[in-house]
Amino acid sequence: MRPSLPDPRSLSGHVSSTARSMVTLGPGRADLAPAVRIAVSLAAPLVILLLSGHIQWAMFASFGGFTSIYARYVPTAIRVSHHVRVGVLLTICVGIGALLSQLAAADVLGHGMHLALTTVAGALAAAIGSVLVMSKGLRPTGAVFPVFAVTAVSSAPSVASWWLALLIAGASAGWCVLLGFLARWTGEANVDAAAPDTSGITGRMRRQEFARYGFAALVSGIIASLTGIPSPYWAQVAAVVPLSAPGRRLQVERGLHRIVGTALGVGVTAFLLSFPSQPWQLLVWVILMQFLAELFVLRNYSLALVFITPLALLMVQLASPRPVGSLLAARVSESAIGAVVGIGTVLLAVALERRRARRLGAA
Repeated sequence: MRPSLPDPRSLSGHVSSTARSMVTLGPGRADLAPAVRIAVSLAAPLVILLLSGHIQWAMFASFGGFTSIYARYVPTAIRVSHHVRVGVLLTICVGIGALLSQLAAADVLGHGMHLALTTVAGALAAAIGSVLVMSKGLRPTGAVFPVFAVTAVSSAPSVASWWLALLIAGASAGWCVLLGFLARWTGEANVDAAAPDTSGITGRMRRQEFARYGFAALVSGIIASLTGIPSPYWAQVAAVVPLSAPGRRLQVERGLHRIVGTALGVGVTAFLLSFPSQPWQLLVWVILMQFLAELFVLRNYSLALVFITPLALLMVQLASPRPVGSLLAARVSESAIGAVVGIGTVLLAVALERRRARRLGAA
């Protein structure tokens, strides 16, 4: 029997739906209080580092500060519990990345070995982090921040010992836990919210999650490394993004959103970096972009990326400045590679699921 061809009207509907999703804002929720809290979580450690003359440690504090992004719209006790778990996870990722960077700086690891270990570490962070996030009912889902933490810190020049990086990230995460507790009095008590239900998660689902995220991060990292791009870890970050959306169709859409939103965000970054800037000015932009990203990330992912992309790039630039042109060009190409690999992973999962269904049907 000849395989049936897809209906052109159906394909056209999918394309138009994806295009509409890129320009449509979802319904608003109580976004202001969490956005302010998350911005303050990031701002305080960075301001302390700037005033103390150690802004080169900004990356460690920032990744610890990303703890606050998790556990929106849940009761206070659950938020604090989730923040503790996420804070420990991100702190460990920062410590591993700092150790790899330190070993490379001491010539213990050659360039090739360092690149390979960073890629493998990113894949393991994706696989293990995604399973932990799913098993504990953490939100946002996926493993973007663990992957980003271990690979970005590992790829940056070594500016501190691994244990100091661990302490800075841990202190920043602890600050997030405190703010998460205090948020009960600033409009985030959420006393009527339901606790995340993880009772239906099976061992097979955990194995699938481990395999999907690990495969996407590993393949994208290898491809980006082979191209000779200076910082292939951006590809690993972009590859795991589509996998966190609920449903295969939304996962493909999320990958397309990543490509379009990143391109627009790179344009914003190019504008911001076209002027000579002092570290305090970059710090202001980082905090503002974090606030705006949290206002829109749950309403329109493409729009949020217009702020997330400058946030990530300026954060890296604040800690270890690089030539702007190569930084932006690498980000666009790496994100495209990662998003394509992520979408390919989704399509591969669909094909494997259909094959398994046919086998079960035949049996």
